[in-house]
Amino acid sequence: MKALVYHGPGQRAWEDVPDPRIEEPTDAIVRIDSSTICGTDLHILKGDVPEVEPGTILGHEAVGTVLETGGAVTTLEPGDRVLVSCITSCGRCRFCKEARYGLCTGGGGWIFGHLIDGLQAELARVPFADTSVYKVPDELTDEDVLFLADILPTSFEVGVLNGGVQPGDTVAIVGAGPIGLAAVLTAKLFTPGRIVVIDPAKPRLEKALELGADVAIDNSAEDAVERIMELTGGLGADVAIEAVGIPETFELCTDIVRPGGHVANVGVHGHPATLHLERLWIRDITITTGLVDTNTTPRLLKLIAEGRLDATPFATHRFPLDETMAAYDTFADAANTNALKVVLEAVPAVPEQAEREEALAGSTA
Repeated sequence: MKALVYHGPGQRAWEDVPDPRIEEPTDAIVRIDSSTICGTDLHILKGDVPEVEPGTILGHEAVGTVLETGGAVTTLEPGDRVLVSCITSCGRCRFCKEARYGLCTGGGGWIFGHLIDGLQAELARVPFADTSVYKVPDELTDEDVLFLADILPTSFEVGVLNGGVQPGDTVAIVGAGPIGLAAVLTAKLFTPGRIVVIDPAKPRLEKALELGADVAIDNSAEDAVERIMELTGGLGADVAIEAVGIPETFELCTDIVRPGGHVANVGVHGHPATLHLERLWIRDITITTGLVDTNTTPRLLKLIAEGRLDATPFATHRFPLDETMAAYDTFADAANTNALKVVLEAVPAVPEQAEREEALAGSTA
């Protein structure tokens, strides 16, 4: 099969790799129908995630079709259409029993495109299939649910819920990339009084306003701290959500949050950020970090199915799966392409692939 393979910092290739196979009875083999690229993939390519070894297939977000299941899989069968989440769950360890799947110690957590081969490929092995994928309702398209694989639950859990957003709050979101915009979308579920988005890119600020933000601050042209203080009577934001992952944006969040407020860090940081405890200790600031657990994915999926939530505006570019290299170029150059999320769509199966899929389905019938 073909897949997008990481070969070290700055190096990637779309190339032939061996087909995945069932390794554990809890595995499933899934044909990838739609996938996407995450900002974390760019962090990996920059060398910010040294645990990723050269030779690893990247990607941790996909919708696909089950082709084969291990002997212990009881809730899935070939032909099922599933959302493959960025987080897998063994279902047995202490953290999984607490619904903190991102901290799974039984072999799950964030492993796709990180510790095992990922989902930017024609086929993928999915460990702990029973507890790690979600069946997609027939009435929903792949694109309806694709962004539930990562950005929506990440922003909702690590930003909105960890930040303790309450009705009437002023929520300041630093960064209007996909994560920041998903925070806008999901923060609205709690009817905050005002959502303020800070970013230097005007097209992304415009998108934030389209998705429901009330105020957009271009921090390349104005002082974001001063503007936030004007908007809040000198107090600062109730909740500041960091959605970029660089020292400057984290420190900005600590500057704009009110005394007694909450900084929720969502961004993936590859470099140290200064924590100004000499200023923060007396202001009673709460700072949270975290990896998404995806325990809210069923809830968000229900909201999408019932028409209460629409994530499709995040898809700005579409590519055939075999043009993943070009898709990376587009996504990485978002300042010029205005890309939010690129959708990688599977090309029609060639005869050899179709025969293999039929054989796999027949072997488990």
